[in-house]
Amino acid sequence: MHQLPVELVLPDLLQAMRQGRNAVLVAEPGAGKTTKVPLALLEEPWLQSKAIIMLEPRRLAARSAAAYMSRLLGEQAGGTVGYRVRMDTKVGPNTRIEVVTEGVLTRMLQEDPALERYGAVLFDEFHERHLHGDLGLALTLQSQQLFREDLRLLVMSATLDAGRVSELLGNAPVVQSKGRVFPVETIYANAAARTNEPIETAAAKMIRRALIEQPDGDMLVFLPGVREIRRTAAMLREGAGLGPSVLINELHGTMPLAAQQEAIAPCEPGRRKVVLSTAIAESSLTVEGVRIVVDSGLMRVPRFSPRTGMSRLETIPVSQASADQRRGRAGRTAEGVCYRLWTEHERLKPFTAPEIQDADLAPLALELAVWGAAGPQELAWLDEPPQAAYQQALQLLRLLHALDADGKLTPHGRRMASLGVHPRLAHMLLAAELLGAADEASELAALLSDRDPLVGERSADIELRLQALRTGRGIERGAADRLQQLARQLRGMLRETAQPDSGAASIRAAASGAAVSTGLLLAYAYPDRVAQKRPDGSYLLSGGRGAALPYAQPISRAAYLVAAELDDAGTESTIRLAAELSEEEWARGLADDIVVEETIEWDKAAQAVRARKRTKFGALVLKEQPFAEPDPERVAEVLMAAIRESGHSALPFSKPAKQLLDRMRLMAQYNASWPDANEAALLASLEQWLLPHLYGIRSLAALQKLSMMPIIEELLTWQQRRELDEQVPTHITVPSGSRVPVDYSDPDNPVLSARLQELFGWKETPRIAGGKLPVTLHLLSPSQRPVQVTRDLASFWRDAYFEVKKDLKGRYPKHYWPDDPLIAEPTNRVRPRKPQP
Repeated sequence: MHQLPVELVLPDLLQAMRQGRNAVLVAEPGAGKTTKVPLALLEEPWLQSKAIIMLEPRRLAARSAAAYMSRLLGEQAGGTVGYRVRMDTKVGPNTRIEVVTEGVLTRMLQEDPALERYGAVLFDEFHERHLHGDLGLALTLQSQQLFREDLRLLVMSATLDAGRVSELLGNAPVVQSKGRVFPVETIYANAAARTNEPIETAAAKMIRRALIEQPDGDMLVFLPGVREIRRTAAMLREGAGLGPSVLINELHGTMPLAAQQEAIAPCEPGRRKVVLSTAIAESSLTVEGVRIVVDSGLMRVPRFSPRTGMSRLETIPVSQASADQRRGRAGRTAEGVCYRLWTEHERLKPFTAPEIQDADLAPLALELAVWGAAGPQELAWLDEPPQAAYQQALQLLRLLHALDADGKLTPHGRRMASLGVHPRLAHMLLAAELLGAADEASELAALLSDRDPLVGERSADIELRLQALRTGRGIERGAADRLQQLARQLRGMLRETAQPDSGAASIRAAASGAAVSTGLLLAYAYPDRVAQKRPDGSYLLSGGRGAALPYAQPISRAAYLVAAELDDAGTESTIRLAAELSEEEWARGLADDIVVEETIEWDKAAQAVRARKRTKFGALVLKEQPFAEPDPERVAEVLMAAIRESGHSALPFSKPAKQLLDRMRLMAQYNASWPDANEAALLASLEQWLLPHLYGIRSLAALQKLSMMPIIEELLTWQQRRELDEQVPTHITVPSGSRVPVDYSDPDNPVLSARLQELFGWKETPRIAGGKLPVTLHLLSPSQRPVQVTRDLASFWRDAYFEVKKDLKGRYPKHYWPDDPLIAEPTNRVRPRKPQP
């Protein structure tokens, strides 16, 4: 047997693992790292006969690696080498290498944080940067730090930013190995041929071309998802076809294990195989006999939106690292060719973004709560979880009763985590168990965990999928078998983890003895997606977002729905899968989450306080009615807030009240000890001076009956009122004896308006505010029209009076116009009562 490239660097790697706790291995595709490294570590002294965990991101790769290493040892999987994947385990009492998938590693760490039985954890194909891979490394690092200084960690990958990983592992040594890759010719799509045709059409054309140009070898075709795989396969089988010697196989994660193994098995002599695959075959998995690769250059990844709290699958270009990995598949056993469905001039990103940056973080947040971490900041990450998405995840976990109001893990949440499925499905399964509907919920969870089994079905009603699953009608046999097997496994997990669940006991009490509908089960999984029909036919989700069915269908008549699948691409989500929910079962089965609010709010349209009692589920209002005796203090506070928003114009200030405020403002300008009476200060202090007078008032109309003068006067002490009257009087007595009001609307310029004849004998301008401020005099004609404005009365008598007198004497000849106003008798009549000498 030829020596694999990784064997050349094994001495360096073993030495690094002996001298330190951690290491990084960068080995190109075909180097043999997945199978040779774990076996090489088995006899290391530091391992002390303990076992090794090797993390593989994908289930098929984990099973295949365990089977291959077992064959090298002349054994079956489950002997020295075994595997643990979701719902499938083959390990025995003598197993020393356990190949596990990412979620399984997390479960093992939660059950035994010190990993006492194990001496090393290997992270294979770490470049894929799956969410659970990042989480597993973060938890293992903390386990090493807190419990197991002797635990060894090895991160392995073909394409990896080794420097960052080394730094995360405490500047661990980096060992590099060249792969055993035969030359691979790369053929790009012609720019002229690049059109907007569907990717499956372009792939089918390129496959036919490649089969003609390359007469030898099998072909591996990378497509973004199952839909494209199915369509491409149909196109290849149509028309002239490829002939009986060419087999078409599909390869994706939702296939049964037997079908996956058939797809990667060697082809019988005289025949060629075309394997249409997702990214599952990108690394860690060798499809025997492949010498041709056709790469669409696309991959499908989940994207989580903190804005909407929902995830959706998005098709994106692959990274350069992924494209190189795919290209290398053609050169594993001989020279090969890679056909790329993009032009040579198109540029790809160097690496695929880690899943943790765009994923739904609810599973991660639940695992951290079980781990006992207060948050992501307590662990070391290659890329820390985004804060917005993490906070959204915590909010969801509280809705699912996995966390209490203080963010602490509940017993219900601990059992949810033990099920190993998404928290939404775990909550639904546990609720259904208490309601005696575990079978129905398991089928529903299986459907929600997989792609839609009714290909092309336009109706969003999930009941159609359940009926198809139960009857086998309209659904592919393989899909039905797979889903039923998954449902059985979920029921088995419920039985294995059975324990008292106090956190969900209220569900049992609320819904005891009643039939359980699909809609109610879905509501447990998606409490934030219960939908209430709006007048326009669209729906409002309990999470606060809008949604609509894509077209009219029978389920459109439902007043309430639960949306299991949504497309959040637009301003309002499109409902793809849903079930009807009756108001009766909602009130019965979700009683703990229905709240009654007594709201006291300002109604802008009515300009009044409205007191309402609302029965709510999230953002949805189930019932609303007025209540007659709201808290008077709260009513007054709401009214006060409305006054504050509207400003002074909302208050019924009489003319005297306005004058009082004006006088107070003027006084404050000249005396710092005086209270501030400007509008902003009064609005800011409504609690002190106005609130006590608002009790019993509910509208601006009723507010207009309030007398503001005595309320304003209460702002002043008796001494301040006396001082105000003395220094800033409301009226000034003029020489004629009349009491003339002073206008203080402009505090910098108080005005006294009086007829000129009433001021004869007044030698100086009157002053207020302790003599600091002269009054502005508006001197009026007998008809009350201004003839002069002055703040210097003496100057007026001396310089301007005689010109004014000429004009006035001509217009008002019967009136008294003396030659010397300083000694003349003032009068408020046409002429003085006594004749002048």
